[in-house]
Amino acid sequence: MTSSNLLIISTVGQENPEKAVLPFVLATASQSLNVPVVMFLQSSAVMLAKKGEAEKVRAEGFLPLDKLLETFIDLGGKLYLCSPCIRERQITSEDLVDGVQIGAAGTLVDEVMNAKSVVTY
Repeated sequence: MTSSNLLIISTVGQENPEKAVLPFVLATASQSLNVPVVMFLQSSAVMLAKKGEAEKVRAEGFLPLDKLLETFIDLGGKLYLCSPCIRERQITSEDLVDGVQIGAAGTLVDEVMNAKSVVTY
């Protein structure tokens, strides 16, 4: 469990590039204002943390997703992936970018209960 000011939950992956990028835009903007952020990716959004996948996601008018993801982690953001979601997609921990953690429903409940605000995409 992490105490955060902002928890961002995303369920959208490459199928909607703009909506996939927006949570990371909000996260990095929040971090630039010294707001602690935790992100939890579920459903197809877990694919964004698979090595080589974020590079494929581009949304007009926004930084590339791979740069946003790297910045988020470099600035100390905590990124969880839904364990049943990655298992369903046969993603292993070796397939994931560095700095990602795996969490289940209990982890998400803890994060929701300890966040000051929660945003869902």
